[in-house]
Amino acid sequence: MKLFHNYYTYILQCIDMSYYVGVTNDLDRRLLEHNNGEDKSSYTFNKRPVIMKYYEHFVDINQAIRREKQLKGWGRKKKEALFEQDFARLMELSKSKSSEEKEGKKE
Repeated sequence: MKLFHNYYTYILQCIDMSYYVGVTNDLDRRLLEHNNGEDKSSYTFNKRPVIMKYYEHFVDINQAIRREKQLKGWGRKKKEALFEQDFARLMELSKSKSSEEKEGKKE
């Protein structure tokens, strides 16, 4: 019998309007940890409160990690198109590497 697990790739919006991408097996707990500032070395520690903007569910941790790495490489506009489920805009932004470079990859 194969057991299924729950893993999530998520994107948080920080108080400074930057985005944080992560992976967890418990969304509620992880959001609380970010907002409680449980890790002083965390990117989000000085950027609280944070809000959940997006998440995806996976049963395989490796798929969740692959998606996290992919999303971390996306620019702000692409992430926002994903939040808005604007798939036409997302496709257009995906076609144009130069648009990603103009807006800045990190964030």
